[in-house]
Amino acid sequence: MSEEIQLEPRIGTPPERPERNWLPVGLAAAIILALVGAFFVFGGHSQTSATPPAVDSPLDPYAASLELSQIAMSESANLAGGKVTYLDGVIANRGPRTVSAVSVQVLFHSYTHGIAQNEPMALNLIRTRDPYIDTEPLSAAPLAPGAHAEFRLIFDQVSPDWDGAYPEVRILRVGSK
Repeated sequence: MSEEIQLEPRIGTPPERPERNWLPVGLAAAIILALVGAFFVFGGHSQTSATPPAVDSPLDPYAASLELSQIAMSESANLAGGKVTYLDGVIANRGPRTVSAVSVQVLFHSYTHGIAQNEPMALNLIRTRDPYIDTEPLSAAPLAPGAHAEFRLIFDQVSPDWDGAYPEVRILRVGSK
């Protein structure tokens, strides 16, 4: 005689799946976010953190035909409570070409006779003085041979290591017509 085994249907919950451990996934995501954040904070600013030209960069050959004179410095407070530093002067074109752009390198020296700040920028001409000083790019009013014009360079920040003496201004590139 054989015994029949009768199975009763089970009513209840299906067998439990093992719970997933989310800790490694969360740690990996946090590390990736930290790396992406570090890239943006320390290396992602191509415009403002571009390496300035070296102090011994070659000057444009036409730079010898341009004379910078009557250099004067001033400061003013800005609305944010900081100060803005201005370097004004006169540029004269002693050469045969009409100049439409000038890139300069301004070197602020430190108390230890090193370079406290190396600031490359375009030279802008003073367009008006009344009711305030307004500047424009040199391309808006090219400098003809024999002509001269007033210019202004504006610095939102100057290194606290600057010795306070007039900075060195070097003409790196000249655009002409």
